[in-house]
Amino acid sequence: MIPSIPQPRFVTAAYTAYVTLFFVFLALPLIVVAVFAFNDSQFPSLPWEGFTWNWFFGSERPMIGVFHERGILSAIGTSVLVAMIVSAMSVFVGMTNAFLFNRYKFRGQSLLYVLMLLPLVIPGIVLGISILVFSSRVANGLWDGFSIDVEALRPGLWLVILGQFSFITTIATLVIGARLQKFDRTLEEAALNLGAGRLTAIRTVTLPYLAPAMIGAFVVAFLMSFENFNTTLMLVGSDAPLTIAMFDRLKEGSTPLLNAVSLLLMVGSSCLALVMIVFQRKS
Repeated sequence: MIPSIPQPRFVTAAYTAYVTLFFVFLALPLIVVAVFAFNDSQFPSLPWEGFTWNWFFGSERPMIGVFHERGILSAIGTSVLVAMIVSAMSVFVGMTNAFLFNRYKFRGQSLLYVLMLLPLVIPGIVLGISILVFSSRVANGLWDGFSIDVEALRPGLWLVILGQFSFITTIATLVIGARLQKFDRTLEEAALNLGAGRLTAIRTVTLPYLAPAMIGAFVVAFLMSFENFNTTLMLVGSDAPLTIAMFDRLKEGSTPLLNAVSLLLMVGSSCLALVMIVFQRKS
């Protein structure tokens, strides 16, 4: 619909109803999850047994809360560690990729760009299986041929980090590259004319301009890593991130504890997104 063109009242009402139902469809499952995080029952379902904070702060079973559940807290710490490493690596490599594709022209550039985008169109489960098979073949070959055991190539946190990095770095490249394309290179040339070296000009002129995009890419990479499930499931070892720990708990039976964890994740993700938006508006 074009707002400047008058529309029949029926069309306007139908369009409004469609938009309303669409957002209700998106928000209703999240609202249900949030509400049952406060249900004074061992099952996240009706009937409503009363309001309680036990699924957040309870310290006695069977209603032990998130902040007293060591398994969940350990999984959150593991997810934060993985997400921080993946985000830092993705932003650094994404920044170098952005300069490579925006500042230089070379043979095979288009093919290399397509290969960089390829992980985005490959299903996460297929990507995880491929990385697992490849890394296992390499690790077994090194052990059989040279008796060298490379733990990073075995299922575990390092392989999870490498697996997530393989596709999240593409997102960081696109975010940073989009801002770099808008950069006025005459500013760098002015710095060079004033006696600055190439690296000094980039450090003092270009990188501050890219800072909002780099922070945005870091936040996006952090959230994507933290909530990733498909790829992580294929590569995880004994130290399970939060998504895998919640999946294992769900197989044993759902409790409002998982609702409480989900609510905390929704609040945390929303806060990170708001901080990123506010920072970018001020920049």
